[in-house]
Amino acid sequence: MEKKKLSQSEIDGVQYRRAKTWHIALSQINGGSSMAFYILIGMISYLANEGYGIAVAVAGFILTATRIFDGIIDPVLAILIDKTNTKHGKLRILMFIGWVIRAFAALLLFVWGSGKGHGIFMFVIMYMLYIVGSSLVDISANIIGPVMSNDPKQRPLINVWGTVYNYLFPMIFSLVTTLVILPKHGNKYSVDMLAETCILYVIVSLVLLLISFIGIAPIDKPENFKGIHSGEEQQVKLHDMLKFLKGNKPFQLYLIAAASEKLAQQTGGQAVVTTMLFGILIGNIQFGSILSMVAMLPAIVFAIIGGRYAGKHGGKNSILTWTRVCIAIAGISIVFCSVIDMRQIPSNIVLMVIFFALLLSLNGARMCVTTASGAMRADIIDYELDRSGKYMPAIVVSTYNFIDQIITSFGATIAAGCVALIGFKSVMPQPTDEPSKGIFIVTMFLYYGLPMLAWLCTQIVMRFYKLSKEEMVNVQKRIHDQKMIAVTKEND
Repeated sequence: MEKKKLSQSEIDGVQYRRAKTWHIALSQINGGSSMAFYILIGMISYLANEGYGIAVAVAGFILTATRIFDGIIDPVLAILIDKTNTKHGKLRILMFIGWVIRAFAALLLFVWGSGKGHGIFMFVIMYMLYIVGSSLVDISANIIGPVMSNDPKQRPLINVWGTVYNYLFPMIFSLVTTLVILPKHGNKYSVDMLAETCILYVIVSLVLLLISFIGIAPIDKPENFKGIHSGEEQQVKLHDMLKFLKGNKPFQLYLIAAASEKLAQQTGGQAVVTTMLFGILIGNIQFGSILSMVAMLPAIVFAIIGGRYAGKHGGKNSILTWTRVCIAIAGISIVFCSVIDMRQIPSNIVLMVIFFALLLSLNGARMCVTTASGAMRADIIDYELDRSGKYMPAIVVSTYNFIDQIITSFGATIAAGCVALIGFKSVMPQPTDEPSKGIFIVTMFLYYGLPMLAWLCTQIVMRFYKLSKEEMVNVQKRIHDQKMIAVTKEND
């Protein structure tokens, strides 16, 4: 007789909450909706200068300062989200309200207010309104995955769909901007060009948002957002956030690992670093840009591989494995760049293939780390439910986002400080500069060395992280048992 293939529920002895694949695929399209605004806001410096007459340096200061405002309102919105629980659920309602605020603010900024003589004050007010709407959508959207499934095999695959959309849609939107809209306006970021872009992207984002609601609908129910004591109205307060941050050790360890890697990634992605690597050391910045974009496309395949690996081995083991791979590839890359003439890479097919293979492998391994990291955040949400009896996904997400924003904001400062150490104090490195030993050392440190330190940090802290795949099975069992006990007491 043919041997029956056991489900994950039967293997673990836990009745997991699972979602259909097409529901997952549609639900994560919301990422494309957010990416439309992400690309739009990427042009906000041009808008500030062209539409509101704000100097470039002043605009940069305003955009940096608003990160503080963003960090302050995140916890407030998180408490509001976790306390909201209507008979029609919460996610679609809150996401739509957030989208309306975000879209209205974007249209105010780019269409109705731009070029009308308004100055800094109106620009700041409208941009702060945009941040409120954006934060409400993003925090709510980050709850979708944890609520949709708690199956350890399926949970990482939800992040795979999100990762794919988060790579594909920005590329599509960027191509539309540069190849379709910009040429219509003489390749200039004018007031009219920015307004046309805004209107198009707001419409597209609404369509994508509504499509995502089809996938979210089956899980957007009140019973999926209740704590252990399902009969009680969940009261979430600021004190709960402080208790979570202080008492949830797995989250503290996860935060150290994730934020350090993100800081390294933000620093290495600064324009000055890529200019030194591709423009000065390799000597062809256009070649480097094309090579980087091509190397990112197969990374989507790695996201699928990473998701399946995390589903089989758990987030902890997965992130330990892939950060070791990252360390090895980064180390090999430094050695390779040290023993060759990097200026020969664009013209020497052998050197080009080796460099591309290393770049592709590193991007792919990083993608696997990102996929595992997203699944681990969902595990922490369930662990907090087991620990405190309260289901607070928005609190977990916003607390991480708040601290992550503070830490990663130092990326530009670190890059600028390192460049200043080798003499670039009053001017920035340009692609036309000649290579030097100092430029090589700083570039290798920022692009490869700093991430290696972050991955080593992950290797250390994850040794003390207890939410392995086996432990998460026990967490789900305890949550189920506690809910059954609570239901029995309420019925009695």
